[in-house]
Amino acid sequence: MITIPKGLPKVIDEAWEATKSIPGYLLENEARFLGFLAACTPGKGRIVEIGSFKGRSTVMLAKVSDHYSLGKVVAIDPHNFNLSEKVRGGGDSPARSESTKDDFLNSLRTAGVTDHVEFHHALSKEVSSSWNEPIRLLWIDGDHTYRGAKEDFDGFAPHVQPGGVIALHDALNVFSGPIRVFVEEMLRSNRFGVAGFVHSIAWAQFRPDDGEKFRERREQLARRASRLIPFVNDDLELRGLRKKLYKLHRSRIPRKMPKPADWAALFD
Repeated sequence: MITIPKGLPKVIDEAWEATKSIPGYLLENEARFLGFLAACTPGKGRIVEIGSFKGRSTVMLAKVSDHYSLGKVVAIDPHNFNLSEKVRGGGDSPARSESTKDDFLNSLRTAGVTDHVEFHHALSKEVSSSWNEPIRLLWIDGDHTYRGAKEDFDGFAPHVQPGGVIALHDALNVFSGPIRVFVEEMLRSNRFGVAGFVHSIAWAQFRPDDGEKFRERREQLARRASRLIPFVNDDLELRGLRKKLYKLHRSRIPRKMPKPADWAALFD
């Protein structure tokens, strides 16, 4: 059963006020959607974030989670930010890197959410190897290579509870990992139900018992999204005709945030 918690628009507005000044790549509509997922995902368990950078998404999740007493947000990041911007928050240590740990912790303090975040200064694989708790929302925004995103997914997805949601950032940007994991592991699996995009966030609900009934909708989305994969497999910057073709295929993918009033109907 999907319910919209009381006062959610105001809660998300206030969370965004605390979030918007924090440097990061999460756009306002994406941040608001992430807060919406934190409040409205019906599965039981923890909220887990892989890839925190300077705390933009962490603060949004923690503000909403704290208001609705959803427990501490688990934030996992080695904070070895790659200056090439191809690897963010995970993967092997880059040749040129800088630590974002101090900025991250400062963001938590400034927003007043330090006590509402369980911080793991580590790679996701170092945490997932001993993880044994249920997860209701898994937010993947770490290493955007295929190897990295698949490793994040494989490490934590087995702990996502029925009704829970997995969301990946930058699935509609020029990275191989998020879009491939979304299409190959989620849209093509009958263990997932309703799915979609909000700007560059790809998301799907884990429905292992009745995901089959959403198969046609997932396949329609997969046909559109899979056309992007050949353009991003090498994780290289697109230029010229290839860039134009990529943008053309991307423009055909619906990615507006559902209205709260329509949210419950998506899951029926």
